[in-house]
Amino acid sequence: MKIKLLAVGNKMPPWVTAGYQEYAKRLPAYMQLQLQELPLGFRGASADPAKAMQQEGDAMLAAIAQDDRVVALDVKGKAWSTEELAKQCADWQMDGRNVSLLVGGPNGLASSCLQRADQKWSLSPLTLPHPLVRVLLAEQLYRAWSILNNHPYHK
Repeated sequence: MKIKLLAVGNKMPPWVTAGYQEYAKRLPAYMQLQLQELPLGFRGASADPAKAMQQEGDAMLAAIAQDDRVVALDVKGKAWSTEELAKQCADWQMDGRNVSLLVGGPNGLASSCLQRADQKWSLSPLTLPHPLVRVLLAEQLYRAWSILNNHPYHK
């Protein structure tokens, strides 16, 4: 199973890239995590934020394989504990499909992305900076893998 993290935004600070890569490289090949950055929709003084969000959504949908399981990160989604995430990962592996995790831009995910999602996951009721979400996701996926494999990292 490959997990593709589709995230709006690029040109992240070095600490984001380093943090994400630290945990992504720890995952085994059978649970490979790949980051695909998507460009921000145009946001100018007179730009329509809804149009920018739709541009981002269109790019995101184009990057999802037809048979992928899609998990949208959304504040209105279901909150999972780390142990519940580990169970989700086990279920995803048994399902046999690749997984696309969707992280929207400053205004969130386009409604078309939320409609495409098989699951909606909330990391927290807090508003988190999008760069931090990348690091947090990679770390939690590694932690979930460590639980499933009785690796001492989780303890």
